[in-house]
Amino acid sequence: MQDAGRILAQILTVLEQKAAAGMTTADLDSIAAKEMAARGVTPSFLGYRGFPAHICVSVNDEIVHGIPGPRVLKEGDIVGIDCGIIFQGFQSDSAMTIGIGEITPEAARLIDVTRESLEQGIKAAKPGARVTDIGAAVQAYAEEAGYSVVREYVGHGIGHAMHEEPQVPNFGPGGKGALLRPGMALAIEPMVNIGGWETRVGPDRWTVFTKDGSLSAHFEHTIAITDNDPEVLTRR
Repeated sequence: MQDAGRILAQILTVLEQKAAAGMTTADLDSIAAKEMAARGVTPSFLGYRGFPAHICVSVNDEIVHGIPGPRVLKEGDIVGIDCGIIFQGFQSDSAMTIGIGEITPEAARLIDVTRESLEQGIKAAKPGARVTDIGAAVQAYAEEAGYSVVREYVGHGIGHAMHEEPQVPNFGPGGKGALLRPGMALAIEPMVNIGGWETRVGPDRWTVFTKDGSLSAHFEHTIAITDNDPEVLTRR
């Protein structure tokens, strides 16, 4: 899983470097497909429950699960890119939100807060803690900044399968759920909205939007619980 995480971090780094105004979201998917093939890894998402692409690309008020297609990226957009791969039978899963060109201060702050809320959740993932301690840390940080945390979609255990137990919510209260033990691997993935936390699913039955049309950001890392601090396997 360390190798799977390292390779996935490389792929996301390439996508971050190449994303630009004038590209389509399908162009990003093509880049991801080439990078996966070059590294000898299998996409986790392609064909998963019928999903038709290698990565999820979610723009502005799209929270997660956006299907790459003809949409053209514009200056000022914020773009969530979620990617999963399989290497030698083990999965890794990671996501980032990036700005296209110059973005508004409001959008930049949302991205910064969401990224840091993930870091707060990771810090809480220590042996002896409970799984909801992670979400409580995420929620506290995001809400203190004035934002809301999506409730309907959560993080998850990960290993030989992309989605394993336990579910890892991005909200509290803490002190509940599975006991965290060394050897566990989790995908922690806060989704944070400028407006309300409510969501809606688009007509493609995949893309999840903010119900009120506000901007949303998404960050995710695959981590391993160790005897001490958690190890982030997908750190870029």
